[in-house]
Amino acid sequence: MAEHGKKFLEVAKLVEDGKEYSPEEAAALVKKTARAKFDETVELHIRMGLDPRQATQQVRGVALMPFGLGKQVRVLVFAQGEAEKVAKAAGADFVGADDIIKKIEDGWLDFDTAIATPDMMGKVGKLGKMLGRKGLMPNPKSGTVVASSDLARVVNDSRKGRVEFKLDKQAIIHVALGKASFEPEKLTANLGAVMEAVVRAKPSGAKGQYIKSAYVKTTMGPGVPLDLKSAAAMTTA
Repeated sequence: MAEHGKKFLEVAKLVEDGKEYSPEEAAALVKKTARAKFDETVELHIRMGLDPRQATQQVRGVALMPFGLGKQVRVLVFAQGEAEKVAKAAGADFVGADDIIKKIEDGWLDFDTAIATPDMMGKVGKLGKMLGRKGLMPNPKSGTVVASSDLARVVNDSRKGRVEFKLDKQAIIHVALGKASFEPEKLTANLGAVMEAVVRAKPSGAKGQYIKSAYVKTTMGPGVPLDLKSAAAMTTA
């Protein structure tokens, strides 16, 4: 394992051994650990008490970030007919059907999220391997396969800061919360939105302790452990 650099070791001293921080404390502290020359992403990593091999213990959902992610989200919509007009009016960056599918088959992937109407999924399905590897495949469970009547709302949510989360093979959920340049209050609000969504998405097959640990960190910084009781009790209401 590679040794940490001098800057990392310096900021790691800011994190008190054995202490678990409230969401507000963690948001303030994680900003102090950002020492890179670029605006680091603030990340949330949640270790779940679930077995990823069990179908009844899968977690997947969506969180709407009150303050976005600090970057422009490029939205693609697979749609045709009236739904295509709705998507364009809602401000989607790319809208189309066969033409967009062909473009992606040729290697184009310059978008951040993809949405589709149900009637398009028969055609979009052949892009499963390409889009699935990048986490870009529209999926009803993540709310990205929607009827044209819901299209405008989902496009708007995506542009503002709609993030998807799911359990990985190590039983961990990884989510970006924003940028280190965000005010602590904004990071805390975004953290609350994710925690509320994760708690709400608890599967019926969950046994024992649902959330085992949670850390916030910057791209290059040390993990700041969260106090689970206060983090799990967060709400965006």
